[in-house]
Amino acid sequence: MTAELYQTLLTEGAWVDLSTRAKWRLSGADRVRYLNGQVTNDVRTAQKEHALYACVTNLKGKIEADIHIHVSADGESLLFDAVADLREPLGMRLERYIIADDAVLEDISEECQLWHRIGSASGESLPDGQTVENSRRFGLPGTDVWLPSTGPIPETRVISEEEAETLRILQRVPTWPHELNTETFPPEAGLETSAMSFTKGCYIGQEILSRIKTTGKMPRQLVAWRAQTAPSPQDMIQDTQGQSIGVITSVTQHPVTKEFVGLAYVKQSAIDTPGWTTASGIRLTRTMA
Repeated sequence: MTAELYQTLLTEGAWVDLSTRAKWRLSGADRVRYLNGQVTNDVRTAQKEHALYACVTNLKGKIEADIHIHVSADGESLLFDAVADLREPLGMRLERYIIADDAVLEDISEECQLWHRIGSASGESLPDGQTVENSRRFGLPGTDVWLPSTGPIPETRVISEEEAETLRILQRVPTWPHELNTETFPPEAGLETSAMSFTKGCYIGQEILSRIKTTGKMPRQLVAWRAQTAPSPQDMIQDTQGQSIGVITSVTQHPVTKEFVGLAYVKQSAIDTPGWTTASGIRLTRTMA
């Protein structure tokens, strides 16, 4: 990504094609109650025009998926999406818990395109489809547009998958499977305010996550860092004593400063420890803002 494109994304925005993501429709009289028992956020607050971000967690409170939920245009169903790799496992996971519920889960991945407009779409002619605002998929204000698979697509300023990934890292947005996976609690990834409700009631994994909220104790924490040399994803992070304290999860180069920047998980007990290096000797500086 060039410095010019980065500045354009921050000031004017662009389109990202997310059509490869897995997509589902959940219908039936019990759809809200059922899904509310599966995810970390309050599905009762889902709307047609605003996306609701949530995690699907297992009995241990760890992440099985992160999804974006909204109410369909006709108000008769819930629509949500996840990364393509979760199409089969997440579909099976959700089907498994539909027992006596009046709820029908349909995979509509091939029926719909999904586009995201980074930045304000004010004054821009959007493709005909369901528009879902307040969707911060890349850490910036944005708008989702769900379109029929054969519908028209945006024609102005579409960025590549690689450019979108760079923006994600620069904006410190965790994603599956780099930062979000079955080894991670949502609070470790900093998702307490964006993807969790602590007043909604019971869901799978809720007891463990409520305990973490009460005690404030987490095994590790997602942090941003910078370095003069590029480490590799999955490089281990050490303290000055050579003890392993974390792991690199995402890496990119800042288009303006040309430093290497990224995300990492670090043990909570070592968050304030100075002198982080990778196992290969690359010095890391934690980025606070």
